[in-house]
Amino acid sequence: MPDTILPSALVELADRVVIANRRAGRTIAVAESCTGGLVSAALTEIAGSSDVFEAGFIVYSNDMKAELLKVSQDVLETFGSVSIATAWAMAQGTLNKSHAHVAVAITGIAGPGGGTEQKPVGTVVFARAERGASPDKVVADLRHFENDGRGGIRLQAALCALELLLPDP
Repeated sequence: MPDTILPSALVELADRVVIANRRAGRTIAVAESCTGGLVSAALTEIAGSSDVFEAGFIVYSNDMKAELLKVSQDVLETFGSVSIATAWAMAQGTLNKSHAHVAVAITGIAGPGGGTEQKPVGTVVFARAERGASPDKVVADLRHFENDGRGGIRLQAALCALELLLPDP
């Protein structure tokens, strides 16, 4: 394993993602909001990750989600930035802005503030989009992680996002 300041579980999973996608002949890209680049950092810890990791977009603000990834203002205003609709649009936008075969998007509330009764701190939404896949192959998930602090929520979210980047068996 590389010498890193990142948690070993994160780097080990990123290594599995790189190896599995290399074997599958797939390239990957990510769009990160609440993880702030943690998934991209884990992937780039792996020597040779450039074989499969094409792009990482950190789109923390709604303005950047709209401007860079073309998430519509209607989606953001109707469903909010932490929603399946927004995560799905981010994943699709990532595919459109890259040449990757698969894209994963992460958006959520890492805390300590920003949560509501409907979307408490620890609410994170993921979406995976695959180039050429039918709309029926939408993978989206809303998770409620235990609020064990901002860093803990971000780590849990990054681990889930990396799992979504593993090819289906």
